[in-house]
Amino acid sequence: MASKETRLRVISLYKELHRLGRDYPDPAYNFHKKLRGLFEKNRNLTDPQEIEKAIKLGEYIRNETLALYSLRKYRHLKRMYPQDSPSDPLP
Repeated sequence: MASKETRLRVISLYKELHRLGRDYPDPAYNFHKKLRGLFEKNRNLTDPQEIEKAIKLGEYIRNETLALYSLRKYRHLKRMYPQDSPSDPLP
């Protein structure tokens, strides 16, 4: 059985990913269903190394999702400003 600290890490990671999934740009991807499926699949892991590996995968998915959101915000801001504006306003 996993330690209490590991259990709390997993629950915290799940909650964070669930919150991130609310803003996922593609509604057809069904982020929450896939997230739950991955956590259910790994529910019965007992080997500490396998548990740590699954946690690292979840953290990787979290970081990639955050990068996707940052890129989406950057692209939106880039579209808001004209391309031919001078980068240095002073002569």
